[in-house]
Amino acid sequence: MSTTEQQQQNILDTQSTGKVFLRYLIPSLVGMVLMAVNIVVDGIMVGNKLGAAALAGVNISGPVYTIFVAMSILIGIGGATLYSQSMGASNPDRARFIFTHSVTLILLFTIVVGGIAFLFHGQLVYLLGANAETAPFASDYMNVFLTLGFIFTLENALSIFIRNDGNPTLAMLALIVTAVSNVIFNFVILYVLELGIREIAFGTIAAAFLGLLVLGTHFFKKSSNLKLQKFRFDKKLFILTLTFGFPSFLAELGISVFTIAHNIVFSRLAGTEGVAAFSIVNYVHGIMLLLFLGMGSAIQPLVSYYHGGQKHDRKRETVRIATWTAIGTGAAFTMIGQIAAAPIVNIFGDFSADIQNMATSGIRIFFIAYLVMGINFIMMTYFQSIGKVKMAAWITAGREIFFLLIFLSILPALFGIQAAWLAVPISEFVMLITIIIYVKRQGHYFGKQGTIL
Repeated sequence: MSTTEQQQQNILDTQSTGKVFLRYLIPSLVGMVLMAVNIVVDGIMVGNKLGAAALAGVNISGPVYTIFVAMSILIGIGGATLYSQSMGASNPDRARFIFTHSVTLILLFTIVVGGIAFLFHGQLVYLLGANAETAPFASDYMNVFLTLGFIFTLENALSIFIRNDGNPTLAMLALIVTAVSNVIFNFVILYVLELGIREIAFGTIAAAFLGLLVLGTHFFKKSSNLKLQKFRFDKKLFILTLTFGFPSFLAELGISVFTIAHNIVFSRLAGTEGVAAFSIVNYVHGIMLLLFLGMGSAIQPLVSYYHGGQKHDRKRETVRIATWTAIGTGAAFTMIGQIAAAPIVNIFGDFSADIQNMATSGIRIFFIAYLVMGINFIMMTYFQSIGKVKMAAWITAGREIFFLLIFLSILPALFGIQAAWLAVPISEFVMLITIIIYVKRQGHYFGKQGTIL
């Protein structure tokens, strides 16, 4: 083992758990917050410059981007978890092989899937919830991602591995470059060149490519353990990688289910105005998703490393600190939603009163979910990182697909369109109850006195 590898392991082993957590949390949150701001600014620019139909069209095509990210996460998180476990067990050679295996498969998967989907893009747009008014915008945006989405998947995968290789700061810098350049590109495209949705998509791809170049500098560092080896397909490793990454894949897939299901419900009950109102809420919701994802990204390398090294006290303490952080963050943003819903909606454009009222009510109701959503994210990441894949998958599938679809089908039918906003909060609270029951039964206690927290 090299001196640099030993130093990295000593930091994780000898620094206080709180300091190590902050060392990974702060870069992760800064990067994710900037990406969230980037997403919101995109929505503000499109909504103000091109109008409600264009904003709805971008939102409708969003699941294509999400599915590409999901594929990169399926293999990226699965491979990175095994990578960190190997590093924790002092086996860097095995870790390098896992890295090579994962990155090669990610590129192959996304290029093939993107090519196949592009052949059926006409049908796909309407399947995602478009109508005659929104389909041209959705199609223009989606087709760019189907052909060039592999740039996103590679950037996302490398960011995950670099974070697991002990360089969360560089992963943060890459996100900063991507976010800032995307805002600049989109401003120039919309307000200087006065182009449209297709060019916005190309600008977003170009920004991701710049982020990829930043990540590439990690491979020139002496501290890097990420060295590409000769690729050799390993069926056993492939299955294990998919198994460990499956909960995160489900989480991303769940975002697509969430978006598509809400688009369909609001389109059916309120037309383009309903989809536009949901698009506003969904843009703001993206901030919280990325914040909680940042917390999960911070603990995943640590929990995986400590689990591989049999350091169970540090593992439990990391989860406890992260959970309380998520609770505080969720409570703060729930309060912001109640107080500032109307001003938040107004920054996305001058919409009709119906859109403004629907979106304002949506934010106030929807934001209640954040009281517990962060806890569910943290617990999913914990179980995934220690190999309890079935429980991690249940948390994801239950809250984002199973319970969500049940409540989204029942509530609007019984109580009207405003009740659709309650589907996510109720799903999150129901899922937390199942987690508490499981934790108590299995004895996964994280508090110092044998308590859950």
